[in-house]
Amino acid sequence: MCTRDSLSVPPGERRRVTTRLRPTRRGDRQADRITIRSFGPLGLLSRQGTHRAPWTVRVLPPFTSRKHLPSKLARLRELDGRTSVLTRGEGTEFDSLREYVPGDDTRSIDWRATARQTTVAVRTWRPERDRHILLVLDTGRTSAGRVGDAPRLDSSMDAALLLAALASRAGDRVDLLAYDRKVRALVQGRTAGDVLPALVNAMAMLEPELVETDARGLTATALRTSPRRSLIVLLTTLDATPIEEGLLPVLTQLTQRHTVLLASVADPHITEMAAARGNADAIYEAAAAAQAQSERHRTAEQLRRHGVTVVDATPHDLAPALADAYLALKAAGRL
Repeated sequence: MCTRDSLSVPPGERRRVTTRLRPTRRGDRQADRITIRSFGPLGLLSRQGTHRAPWTVRVLPPFTSRKHLPSKLARLRELDGRTSVLTRGEGTEFDSLREYVPGDDTRSIDWRATARQTTVAVRTWRPERDRHILLVLDTGRTSAGRVGDAPRLDSSMDAALLLAALASRAGDRVDLLAYDRKVRALVQGRTAGDVLPALVNAMAMLEPELVETDARGLTATALRTSPRRSLIVLLTTLDATPIEEGLLPVLTQLTQRHTVLLASVADPHITEMAAARGNADAIYEAAAAAQAQSERHRTAEQLRRHGVTVVDATPHDLAPALADAYLALKAAGRL
């Protein structure tokens, strides 16, 4: 990118020029050269010098889904027992006793407390804190596919940032692993206040790699990164071939030790094509889109049969849908 500024500098004085640059893509941007050309009083002669500018600007990824954070935090406060909505689930922490109301789960009745009073008492619970969450970004070939005007990886990163912000507010620990055939980024052991800046900095340098993701290597690295029970969030594709030939054969290694959530970016253009009619070309496109949707749904069902929670949403909806899935798992006591 080249910009040009003109200014007049009177004898014996100084002038400062400020140039604003608007980046179009994340990553480190190196300054190239600054060229200064000065003209004489009559404008007939000039001299020119070029200077190297030894600085770098890091362009961070946008966090457009931040707008959803207040509503998700309100839902989190409900789950956390700060309002009258309390939940029960396996692995949750006991909170208090209250009077039974119709619709309560009968498994939450505390019979000993009930025997000591005239009303039926039920236990209330709140989700456990300090759970571990590993965000796994697939940076392989499928993440390079463009949906709208950006690669799928960009939407996955935005969804991961919203989930990280929400989970850190919930008291959970969040790590990041970006992988295709090797580790592209790894963020571990950050405090709640430091985790979001660390994730944004690590994501700034990520770009899709045009290689097939090594599912076995990804699984082994995730298991090493999370030796204890965790929520592993795979942000990857739902395309049939990479899932059936890559992930499914090794999925049991993850699900037998961890809770697994898979989030994938869906192409809204496929939905538009499936609904198109009017001429022969549109009907053929609709048939192709319907077949693609059917394969995608079949792949999602295969994953669900292995105990995986699946989120399949368009770039605009992926981040809030992933946050909702996390809150649902927390409400059900599965974290």
